[in-house]
Amino acid sequence: MLNILIVEDEQAIANLIYLNLSDEGYRCVCAFDGKQAADMIEKESYDLILLDIMLPEIDGYELLEYIKPTETPVIFITAKGSVSDRIKGLKLGADDYLVKPFQIGELSARVEAVLRRYGKSEKIISFAGLIINTESRQVQKDEEIIDLTVKEFDLLVELVRNKNIALYRDKLYEKVWGESFVGETRTLDSHIQRLRKKLGWEERIKTVFRIGYRLEG
Repeated sequence: MLNILIVEDEQAIANLIYLNLSDEGYRCVCAFDGKQAADMIEKESYDLILLDIMLPEIDGYELLEYIKPTETPVIFITAKGSVSDRIKGLKLGADDYLVKPFQIGELSARVEAVLRRYGKSEKIISFAGLIINTESRQVQKDEEIIDLTVKEFDLLVELVRNKNIALYRDKLYEKVWGESFVGETRTLDSHIQRLRKKLGWEERIKTVFRIGYRLEG
């Protein structure tokens, strides 16, 4: 299980992040000021740190300098949303920058993306009764193996990793098929239909009018 440190002085936001990422299968802990976070980082290693900038004791910019030698990926989560703030945060070494208020689904997707970039994404993904093994490429539901084609499996993983986010047809196609989308949707649409049928997800994989698809969870 991957360890995530949430450094956020607003307890309501910290609790929201904690509850949602814990439901995703991550082991989460919270620090509510920069000094507490520094003490925790000194004692334990983390796979990812979610870091507010405006913190008591030690601010996020200073704390990032402290984190750098550990080579732990960092996502800034902050109300400082100007372009100059974003540029500063990324230039200082943050791996991503998310402005408050944010959708929790977007946070989950960014967390997964950064962890994948560092080769730390989970090999086992659990979602809605499915167990997806990205190493053996097997999908299990109610202790039965679901037989998926290569593209059906890749499409499923992409949908699950971006659940509750509307995915554009062209981007989804290019991600799964690895080639440019030329406007013909039948290939993608037929794979979506087969996934719905094989998984019993007729109501879970939603068609988003003029956009593409969204997996609800």
